[in-house]
Amino acid sequence: MTDMPVVESGGAKIPIVGLGTWTLGGRDCVRLVEAALDAGYRHIDTAQMYGNEAEVGEAVRRSGRRDAVFVTTKVAPGNLSARDFERSAKDSLSQMRLPFVDLLLIHWPNSSIPLAETIGALNKMRREGLTKHIGVSNFTVALLEEAIRLSDAPIVCNQFECHPFLDQDKLIAACRKHKVAVVAYSPVARGRAEGSHVLERIGKAHGKSAAQVSLRWLVQQGIVVIPRTSKVERLKENIDLFDFELSAADMKAIGTLSHAGGRIVNFAGYAPQWD
Repeated sequence: MTDMPVVESGGAKIPIVGLGTWTLGGRDCVRLVEAALDAGYRHIDTAQMYGNEAEVGEAVRRSGRRDAVFVTTKVAPGNLSARDFERSAKDSLSQMRLPFVDLLLIHWPNSSIPLAETIGALNKMRREGLTKHIGVSNFTVALLEEAIRLSDAPIVCNQFECHPFLDQDKLIAACRKHKVAVVAYSPVARGRAEGSHVLERIGKAHGKSAAQVSLRWLVQQGIVVIPRTSKVERLKENIDLFDFELSAADMKAIGTLSHAGGRIVNFAGYAPQWD
């Protein structure tokens, strides 16, 4: 596809489907990111903790499309003090060999470092041109609202686990209230979508896979998705979401899939008390 829809927030225009790169590494990472950009992706998500910023940067540079690609990276939770944050952000750019990223996020909150200090450092990186936009990841409603209050610049997104099996209605509502974009990681629940009879049934009716239905359910709500795949053949499937529409009945049926044990990601030591 040529024109990827975007979600606008705080001056940022975030392509609604991106490529998540968690667990990708080495030449496979370079190859996959290059293939994604060739397939029409214009949003690539990495992080210091993923250990693949150099490979992501190489693929973006080699593509010759830097100006058209929205690049996100994240500062690890152990680097949230003012001094460490700046060093970390500069190291990420050095790894990627890029002069700036489009979006810089706090990857996980760290209760041992005052949020005001971290948000101050995040804003400084924006003022100094290391990033165009700033945001957060894995923030609860309370942490998001505190970050917004402390920040001089718009918090353009909150990136968190979001898929049909996890009820994130409170957090999504808070993001919408404050005009903060929702970016969903693990949007197909790390493959669990394929085992859902509801998603498979709806997919069959539309000629789509269960994973595509899960992604479409989010995209249709205006939520940015960053599915990860290690298979080149899956890249096209994950952005082939714009030639069908889920009915109100489909959306409602998918909305009933959330359950108490639906959370997949719960990072010991840093995960907050979830809403």
